[in-house]
Amino acid sequence: MKELQTAIDAARQAGSKIREKAAVAKRIDVKSSAHDLVTEVDKEAESIIREIITSRHPDHMILGEESVDAGAVAAKEALEKHRKHEDLWIVDPIDGTTNFIHGFPFFCVSIAYAVRQEVVLGVIYNPMTDELFTAEKGKGAWLNDEPIQVSTEATLAESLLASGFPSGDPAGMRQINTDGILKLSPQVRNIRAGGSAALHLAYVAAGRLTGFWELDLNAWDLAAGALLVMEAGGKATDTIGGSYEIGVRHILATNGQVHTEVQQALAAVGATGF
Repeated sequence: MKELQTAIDAARQAGSKIREKAAVAKRIDVKSSAHDLVTEVDKEAESIIREIITSRHPDHMILGEESVDAGAVAAKEALEKHRKHEDLWIVDPIDGTTNFIHGFPFFCVSIAYAVRQEVVLGVIYNPMTDELFTAEKGKGAWLNDEPIQVSTEATLAESLLASGFPSGDPAGMRQINTDGILKLSPQVRNIRAGGSAALHLAYVAAGRLTGFWELDLNAWDLAAGALLVMEAGGKATDTIGGSYEIGVRHILATNGQVHTEVQQALAAVGATGF
């Protein structure tokens, strides 16, 4: 698929810019809160990605984080506006912007391509480790050209899970998510919160995490990573078990073996976001 090479080239070129600026990023704009930071490099990276996609696929549409106003309402409206397009790119130039600002090297470029609202390829690139995760629908998932699969843990007690905390605490989601963490923490090996939903999903696909859940995320946070998980043999749904589609905001992605148990634990304390 020629679009896969486009996504790879765009991710690597944007990643090069991000890596170049990582040690010197100083200028910060603030969107909706002090925890939702948008930097000059974030905007530059999306411009690089847009230029590459547009030059090779001029008839395709692009939904990028930096072109959308802050907040869940604006994100939902932007997605609905773009859904109708047959060829849609869904782009997050830096997933984990707060980490980037603080010099915490857990952030990535996330690019997905959807045809008639179905994600058919995903690329996630960590510029600090030079790890390139790729997936094509029906063709598997890869890390730097080596095939990857989800982990084999069969019980919660063996599992390493990850979660996250929504920026700006929309609708009290941080407390709701904390309730889920407190419920699951005694049942699992441990829980991590690295600050990049896309990279967490890539780690589930690569077998580094057993599962990941988070509430109130956007299409550009999830599209590439959800496909990676599914193509690596895992399961990606919303937090109450509904099938993944590009409008999902409350995500649960696992190796498939502990999916129901995590889902039930979240439901038991009202931590699904629904």
